Amino acid sequence: MIDSAREQGLETEAVIGLEVHVELSTHSKMFCGCRNQFGAPPNSQVCPVCLGLPGALPVINGRAVEYLCKTGFALGCTVSPYSKFDRKNYFYPDMPKNYQISQYDMPLTTGGSVTLVSGRKVRLNRIHLEEDTGKNTHAGAAISRSEYTLIDYNRAGVPLMEIVSEPDIGSPQEAEQYLSELKGILSHIGVSDVKMHEGSLRCDANVSIRPVGTQRLGVKAEVKNMNSFRSVVRALSFEIERMRECTRVGQPIVQETRGWDESRGVTHSMRSKEQAHDYRYFPDPDLVPLSIDAALLERWRLELPELPDSKRARFAAEYGLSAYDAGVLTQEAGDAAFFEAVAKASGDAKQAANWLMGDVRKCLQLHGLTLSSSPMKPAHLAALIAMVKSGAIGGKAAKEVCDELVMHGRDPQDVVGERGLAQTSDASAVAVIVDAVVARNPESVTAYRGGKLKALDFLIGQAMRESRGKANVDVVRSRLQELLD
Repeated sequence: MIDSAREQGLETEAVIGLEVHVELSTHSKMFCGCRNQFGAPPNSQVCPVCLGLPGALPVINGRAVEYLCKTGFALGCTVSPYSKFDRKNYFYPDMPKNYQISQYDMPLTTGGSVTLVSGRKVRLNRIHLEEDTGKNTHAGAAISRSEYTLIDYNRAGVPLMEIVSEPDIGSPQEAEQYLSELKGILSHIGVSDVKMHEGSLRCDANVSIRPVGTQRLGVKAEVKNMNSFRSVVRALSFEIERMRECTRVGQPIVQETRGWDESRGVTHSMRSKEQAHDYRYFPDPDLVPLSIDAALLERWRLELPELPDSKRARFAAEYGLSAYDAGVLTQEAGDAAFFEAVAKASGDAKQAANWLMGDVRKCLQLHGLTLSSSPMKPAHLAALIAMVKSGAIGGKAAKEVCDELVMHGRDPQDVVGERGLAQTSDASAVAVIVDAVVARNPESVTAYRGGKLKALDFLIGQAMRESRGKANVDVVRSRLQELLD
């Protein structure tokens, strides 16, 4: 069909399906009691079970089952009360057993969908539960010429949830929207910390192209090693264009697994794509089938918190936020809770949103922090907002105080007192400053009286500079207009 499209000069469209792997935030691994913790020394969180030693028997982690079922309910899936685990056989060194315990033909959930900001739904095929693999570190100038590979098995056996979409995504940008929405939902229900930079949220993409207006899927490539939303967009954009170039020159597209090279901005062939029969799935003989009581499933469903789409609507209605502001502030559950705490403590939701999306966000990004990792408390930001509204400090001083709040979590009153940032509204003190500025800038005075109103802004700026930002700008403006008019 692609050859026919090339011959007829037909336009092609991309077809993308995503496989999102999510490490669950359980205390222990999927089938053993080893700790599930990121950043521990290599191979310090292992035992006979996750190392696959003879005679070691796995035991299902009940919390992981709960988290997956809650994810299914949040995404509108059909959650099955009966399931089983299978062995997925493959011979790579990151799994010491030479097989992975996964789910094949009886996953815990099927169906469901993720709604994009455009309102379009991306259908889900299934969500299943499995164990994660270890981490390979290749040594040498390049992966293909590595002298040896180091393997850390701390991650092997960590509960892993695989969310498989249908091929409903039509562009790299839609893929990013899908991941953003999915990440927000997972964050709100608390099943994972969804940190891509730590590997707790990873994504593989199946991408193909086909003539516009047709329904038959083309030959797909699976793209791996994308470690950020930006990488996903770049990798898919490159791969789609690579496939289109193949059709333009008459080169066949082969089904394969391709890796994304972030530094070079290209995908490269890794291996031919395995089929299901290559893994030789069969039921794990060490694990009995999983049967979940209906009453327990209902309890898990009722325990779900408010989801991002409902929270966005509530923020718009309750706090008067724009759709954009509400969307940004509900991307992470912790950020949404922080905003609500500041809004209630300050009594000014709009200012709370402005600060969080403005100066606070800039400072966090500058220092590589997030709201959850910053020592700043909602009460600190609420107090800063109150000080600005009351005229106790000016805008320039408030930005300086904000940095201290974000970096060190200090009380804004203490920062203002230590640095002498308190704003003065004393009319006589301000008059002295303004009178001196007017005397030193006769050209601006003449320009203002000649109709150039912007000259007033210049004089205000000079007065604020003279006062080192401490003068109340409204008092400065009033005194200037009194002199000039």
